[in-house]
Amino acid sequence: MKMDLPRTAAGTNKLRRDLIAGTVAGLGGAIAIGTMEWFSVSAHYPLAAIPFATSIVLVVGSPEVEPAQPRALIGGHVVSALVGLVVLWLTGPHSWAAALAVGLAILAMYLTDTFHPPAGINPLLVVSHNLPWSFLLAPVLAGALLLAAFAYSWHRWVSRRFWPRPPR
Repeated sequence: MKMDLPRTAAGTNKLRRDLIAGTVAGLGGAIAIGTMEWFSVSAHYPLAAIPFATSIVLVVGSPEVEPAQPRALIGGHVVSALVGLVVLWLTGPHSWAAALAVGLAILAMYLTDTFHPPAGINPLLVVSHNLPWSFLLAPVLAGALLLAAFAYSWHRWVSRRFWPRPPR
C-alpha cells in the first residue's frame, strides 16, 4: 500500500501538525497507561479490570469532544459502574444481566448527561466478574479523578491546550 504524502506547503504543515499532535497524545497515553500499570501492580489489582485505557485514548487524543470532558469522564464511569452494581445486586452474575447492565448504563449516561463510551465496560466488568461495591470507589471514582487530573495537567503544561473545553 502506497501512502500519498501531501505535496503542497499547506499539506506539509498539516502533516507536521498531525505528527506533533499524535506524538504528544501518544506520549501522554503511554505515560498514563504506564502509571496505571504501576498502580495496578502495587495494588494487586489487574490492569484489565481497570476501565480507563480507552478513556485515556479519548481524553488525550480528542480532548475537545463532549465525551472527553470531565463531567462525562468522571460521571460516565461512576454512573455506569453504579448501574452495574445495582444490576448485579438485583440479578446476580449472569451473562444476560451483564448485557442488561450495559444497556441500562447507556441509558443512564444519556439521562444524566454523562455519556462517555469507554465507561460502557464498567457494568460488564462488574456483573461478569461479580465485583464488590468497593469497585465504585477504587478503581472507578479514584481512577476517573486521577485521569481527569492527569488530562488537565497534560493538556495545560505539555500540549499547551485548554482542557476542559471552555463553556460555550
